Amino acid sequence: MTPLQTLPDWTAMAPAIVLGLTGLLLLVIDTIDPDTSNNGLLAGVATLGSLGAGGIAGWFLIAGTGMEQTGGAISLYGDAIVVDGMSLFFTLIFTSVAAMVSVASYDYLADRRYQGEFYSLVLFAATGMTLMAMSNSLATVFVSLELASLPSYALVAFLKKNRGSVEAGLKYFLIGALSSAVFAFGISLVFAVTGSLILPDVAANLANADELVGVLGLGVLMIAGGFAFKTASVPFHFWAPEAYEGAPAPVSAFLSSASKAAGFAVAFRVFTVAFPLDTVTALGGGSVDWSLLFAVLAVVTMTVGNFAAATQENVKRMLAYSSVGHAGYALIGLAAITVDGGAANGDVLGASMAHLLVYGFMNTGAFLFIAMAEKWGIGRTFEDYNGLATKVPIAATAMTIFMFSLAGLPPFGGFVSKYALFYSAIESGFWWLAAVGAVNSALSLFYYSRVVKAMWIEEPSKPLEIGSQPVGLYVAVVFAAVGTVLLLPGFQPVIETAQTVAAALF
Repeated sequence: MTPLQTLPDWTAMAPAIVLGLTGLLLLVIDTIDPDTSNNGLLAGVATLGSLGAGGIAGWFLIAGTGMEQTGGAISLYGDAIVVDGMSLFFTLIFTSVAAMVSVASYDYLADRRYQGEFYSLVLFAATGMTLMAMSNSLATVFVSLELASLPSYALVAFLKKNRGSVEAGLKYFLIGALSSAVFAFGISLVFAVTGSLILPDVAANLANADELVGVLGLGVLMIAGGFAFKTASVPFHFWAPEAYEGAPAPVSAFLSSASKAAGFAVAFRVFTVAFPLDTVTALGGGSVDWSLLFAVLAVVTMTVGNFAAATQENVKRMLAYSSVGHAGYALIGLAAITVDGGAANGDVLGASMAHLLVYGFMNTGAFLFIAMAEKWGIGRTFEDYNGLATKVPIAATAMTIFMFSLAGLPPFGGFVSKYALFYSAIESGFWWLAAVGAVNSALSLFYYSRVVKAMWIEEPSKPLEIGSQPVGLYVAVVFAAVGTVLLLPGFQPVIETAQTVAAALF
């Protein structure tokens, strides 16, 4: 018996409940004493809430590994919500990133107003992301997507007196509203064809869709477009560089890691459960073959993201385009699924999930290092980072770990996660997709190494004045670096767990 089988059904949603209640508690604390001196208390409560939710999800996941094979997954509210291994795995990513961002924001928000609102918005967004991973209905997918998105718009525009932040928030909101409309229209088309919004019921009714295969295909395409926006995949990536550059650096870390993972969590479940490849390819002569669609998206997203990142002089904008490239790597998890793949389908999807976990640590840490540099008054160009290692060797070492891990170099977590992903793609017969990924990873080493070269080799163009050491940012950055390194020796149980829970979707 797993914990989910022995406890009341509603407790399966404990991670989301804890995150939501913590967000409300933060508002209560801030209302009682709206003083900037409460920043430590607010940051501590937000961090503890995130870690508590993650701890519960980890307990359910570890104690219930293989739960789907024993019938341990819990369905709630008329099957609109399902708590299974995959949802718990992604919840660990969301809560880990939220905890690191909350700790880092202790310094970043010092002497700023609206601190309670900031932490609450982070927790509410994380709640929406957790519900996205648990959604088993297109209706709950849409509602949870909006719950995650609306706080994100406010977080991007949090620096109200900063024109770049406000402009980025407005652009993000307008493009997000458009993508939500497209996504909702796609849902309506699928409902018109299948008569249901529950994902397994949609799959069961696809057999009757022969006469409306064109409408179904358009609906699937529009839903894929909505997911492409959330994951910053080409050609729906234009908002990402603007939003990440204008937003506070901790918010950029949160969106580029947790929000991206949430988009993939929903996409993985929707396309494997509601639109099983063997069923949709049999309709209309294969006109609804979403595997081919994601293969094209993966190649284009990897290539455009990496080439755009290589041309940047702004480190924060470079990381923004880099996150677009990493969306392309994660898309391999869907692109390499085949009709007769069998266990290989679960392996490649699980490898993509494991890569998103590693990416959550290394990418969040990289953006938090930028937040630390902004706290010191250092600019955002590569030249501004010249000689930084002579002043802050520990932080520079952590940033070096992030850069080499993002590039996929051994002996860091990013190497083994990319290796597992590309190997799984080859095993599924998509060697050319793995080859494109490997070439793009090699290209990424060019711009990641520019940061390392600037910090450790180049001489500073002007005297570096490093002020006080931001404790919260240091703790978050070092924690992310340690996590990135430890995920190398601990990757085997991670990938096995991810592939086990992914296999249950097929």
